Amino acid sequence: MNKNLPYILRIPQPEIEETFAAHQTTHQFYHEVRARSEFKRHCEWYYITAERNRQDLEKMRGELNIFRLFRRR
Repeated sequence: MNKNLPYILRIPQPEIEETFAAHQTTHQFYHEVRARSEFKRHCEWYYITAERNRQDLEKMRGELNIFRLFRRR
């Protein structure tokens, strides 16, 4: 495709390469920003869920275990 590019676009070759390089860099940058944002949201969700699970566990440890009544050991 590189050799056919001058026929498609009437812009000097170095300018085309700079434009595509800038576009690719911008695309990679926004992809990285999006990936990091999604990872940050996942981490926040994980920490909130883990804290909620710890609280539930402590609450369950304080409750009466009715299954103990059915076990005869």
